Amino acid sequence: AARTGQPIPPEVQGQLREEIIAREVFMQEAQRRGLEASPDYRAKMELARQSVLIGELFADFQKNSPVTDAEAKAEYDKVIGSQAPAAGAKEFKARHILVEKEDEAKAVIAQIKNGAKFEDIAKKQSKDPGSGAQGGDLGWANPSGYVPEFADALGKLAKGQMTEAPVKSQFGWHVIRVDDVRDAKAPELPSFDAVKPQIVQQLQQQKLVQFQQDLRGKAKVE
Repeated sequence: AARTGQPIPPEVQGQLREEIIAREVFMQEAQRRGLEASPDYRAKMELARQSVLIGELFADFQKNSPVTDAEAKAEYDKVIGSQAPAAGAKEFKARHILVEKEDEAKAVIAQIKNGAKFEDIAKKQSKDPGSGAQGGDLGWANPSGYVPEFADALGKLAKGQMTEAPVKSQFGWHVIRVDDVRDAKAPELPSFDAVKPQIVQQLQQQKLVQFQQDLRGKAKVE
């Protein structure tokens, strides 16, 4: 309160006064009983002394080794760069029908080739509860978001194409159709100013960990 120039309410002053009095009363009684000389007390005090001193060491390091704006911006740019899509990366708007057996999937492909609507079959037969009700629609996605077998088959299809043979994955057998393809878009990312405090905190922690490791590495333990 004194540092911020704020007055202390009278009721708070009373609470503080009672707290100080209680602490002094308890301290005097502990001293009267000679507890300061006990081995337990001395051991706990030594541990407390070490903890406080180590805390001061780390605080001193962080005070004298602050994270600069340049370091924070470099880390931000690295994160942004890692989330940018690779050159030539594509996103697919796909549909699929998931069934349990290969023969079922082959029958589905035959029905579609004979004029049945992909969406109608998906609603009736697909075992995927999420997309089945939507006619098999999976929305826009990068192939890397799917299991490898599915992603591999998807990447070989052009707009409007359907798999000629069923695709097996851990979930069952898939019939896949690509409705559209587009260049991958970079995700919308927060500005540097919006995430700077979190980046600074993360880099501070990394510096502190490195400082601790360096000290431990230099120490000679016998």
